[in-house]
Amino acid sequence: MNQRRFDLAEVRADFPILHQQVKSKPLVYLDNAATTQKPRCVIETLNRYYSTINSNVHRGAHTLSDLATREFESARETVQRFLNAAHSHEIIWTRGTTESINLVAHSFGLSQLGKGDEILITAMEHHSNIVPWQLLAQQTGATLKVIPVTSDAELDMDAFEKRLSENTKLVSVVHVSNALGTINPVKTITQKAHQAGAVVLLDGAQATPHWDVDVQDLDCDFYAFSGHKVFGPTGIGVLYGKTTLLEKMTPYQGGGEMIERVTFEKTTFNTLPYKFEAGTPNIGGAIALASAIDYLKQFDRNLLVAHEQNLLQATLERAAADPTIQLIGKARDKAGVFSFLLKGAHPHDLGTLLDQQGVAVRTGHHCAMPIMDQFAIPGTVRASFAFYNTLQEVDRFFVALEKAKTFLL
Repeated sequence: MNQRRFDLAEVRADFPILHQQVKSKPLVYLDNAATTQKPRCVIETLNRYYSTINSNVHRGAHTLSDLATREFESARETVQRFLNAAHSHEIIWTRGTTESINLVAHSFGLSQLGKGDEILITAMEHHSNIVPWQLLAQQTGATLKVIPVTSDAELDMDAFEKRLSENTKLVSVVHVSNALGTINPVKTITQKAHQAGAVVLLDGAQATPHWDVDVQDLDCDFYAFSGHKVFGPTGIGVLYGKTTLLEKMTPYQGGGEMIERVTFEKTTFNTLPYKFEAGTPNIGGAIALASAIDYLKQFDRNLLVAHEQNLLQATLERAAADPTIQLIGKARDKAGVFSFLLKGAHPHDLGTLLDQQGVAVRTGHHCAMPIMDQFAIPGTVRASFAFYNTLQEVDRFFVALEKAKTFLL
């Protein structure tokens, strides 16, 4: 298939929400790490699903159910190709990254971990990749250990290797930090964790919006991401898992679809992936997520990420020339995240003043309080880029920042 050229004006025309005014100013949307905007094709797919084939899947004896089932399972195959998973039954629908991690913590962790075992995470995780493991440790008697982060916001790989031991049963690492933008060496981490005999989960919520992920090349055991961060709908997410592990795991939730046979004496469970998909799934969300992936796959994604890196570099260069800006996160490998503080100003105050000028950024701890504690800061202002952002929007951001300074400094 011929790939579509990357024309920024044409791309922006695909996103209706970008063409509006906020506070009587043209919107500059720089909160893409929180959620991305949706191309017209995703919006139209949701509208078409609910307008023409809305029906429950798998067991209906009528045309609409058959059509919905076909598109629902076709969407699963689209995600399989997106991640280069070996089988479509390794793709489990969830509500998002958070539920995917909780699924592994319950279904894998409760059956495989016990007292004396260790779970290894990093100091830059967001709460969704901390709290499920804390709960699991409390339930099983396992110990939660943390890989430290350097002052430049990179993982301390020497400390990681020292913390690995025969007691390490699971390593769970964010692929890209939402708060700092750090890109972690997850393939190396996976190799070393496997050498120690540990299973590896990668949190891909902030990686999949930027570049193609190959779970077979990474050789991770689990990979989680959210639909709404890859230009798809909210309420739909994915857990990839290797077949051999998924087969051993017990169901996460009980209900319809996940069963094979139910009597009052005993229940037997469905095959993969359905034994992990209790109840009516987010059918429209799954189909629209496939539409978002198809949209992304039109392009050479290397060109998209190169454009995002240009935006980031332009931002970092201007910030470096401004003594009032304190950059948070100086990793060598960074995704399009500019996290900073304006010296002498609270992040929330700056965020509010930027919003008054039509510039949408995120402020606060970004659901990553431990790394904020390490840097001894209350939070940051975070401008995060997607491929539809422009250099002109970077200019607008700095113009708005200069005006905000007149009120704050």
